[in-house]
Amino acid sequence: MTNRIRLLIVDDHEVVRLGLRTLPTDEADLEVVAEAGTAEQALLQVANHHPDVVILDIQLPGRSGLEACQEIRRKFPETQVVILTSHGGESFAEQALRAGAAGYVLKQVGNEELVRAIRAARRGEIALDPRTAARVVGRMKELQSQVEANAFRQLSPREMDVLAPLARGKTNGEIGQLLNLSEKTVGNYVSNMLEKLGLHNRIELAAYAFEHHLFERLQDE
Repeated sequence: MTNRIRLLIVDDHEVVRLGLRTLPTDEADLEVVAEAGTAEQALLQVANHHPDVVILDIQLPGRSGLEACQEIRRKFPETQVVILTSHGGESFAEQALRAGAAGYVLKQVGNEELVRAIRAARRGEIALDPRTAARVVGRMKELQSQVEANAFRQLSPREMDVLAPLARGKTNGEIGQLLNLSEKTVGNYVSNMLEKLGLHNRIELAAYAFEHHLFERLQDE
């Protein structure tokens, strides 16, 4: 059969590998070409067999599965990695994605989710089991909120007053009239903001304001 997805199974428990070897029994598009019990064996098998997808546990003797994932993706970028683990914490999922994994599936969810992740990985997509995905998305939103909260922390309240009309395209003179400031004073505020934020001109300053959702923040205050 053409277009079969060639798999490498990596887990230090033989019973787990045995169970995963049965996947092609019910899924005709899957083929297990090799297996390994350590990160070193996994890298050797990838080099020998060039599988499409590696099913990889995080906890391995010696080097971790995350280290193995990172090296597989660096040395064999055409091979995708799906992490299959009992660890459901979002921090592990985030580390796996940063290491280059295309999927993160909990062992508890069963073969259906795993097969879905394998096929998605083969297509170059990211696949997380629903529970992990919800936690990761929540964590990403939390981190994004922290970034947004810090985006304008260096600016004084008066500089924020100047930034809003500047981002709407007002000139220094127009901003001065709006805020009862001299044009020179407005120019000084703009220069200070550019220096604090590491920007070069008022166009970048306006873009920064929109990128970090300045006007949404002002509406919430």
